[in-house]
Amino acid sequence: MKSTAAVSNPLPIDAPRAVSALAALAQETRLAIFRLLVEHARDGLTPSAIALRLKLAPATLSFHLKELASAGLIEDRRDGRFIWYRPDVAAMNGLIGYLTENCCRASDGAACGTDCAPAACAPCPPRTRSKR
Repeated sequence: MKSTAAVSNPLPIDAPRAVSALAALAQETRLAIFRLLVEHARDGLTPSAIALRLKLAPATLSFHLKELASAGLIEDRRDGRFIWYRPDVAAMNGLIGYLTENCCRASDGAACGTDCAPAACAPCPPRTRSKR
């Protein structure tokens, strides 16, 4: 697992990496772990704190942390005898950016007054047919 500082700038992501990240999050326990870590993104949490909050056995937690790290969604930091886990915010933002990069491409967002930038993706409301 990598030990780098969390950065909020999105990293470029490709389809295989997006699939890996989404597959890791498509499991209830891993999703709960990731969401908990997002709440504590700045400092992170130790495995014992995660296990206590989510009522997980150490072996179960270890397995799921390994899967999230393998998908590039979390990182660890050693501090003496402790390991602190936190989300890789840049990877998370990269995944969100990948999923929304084509927002409103097929429609004219300006025509409906919505901001179609990926950071504020909001599709236009459905068109209504005029009654003739």
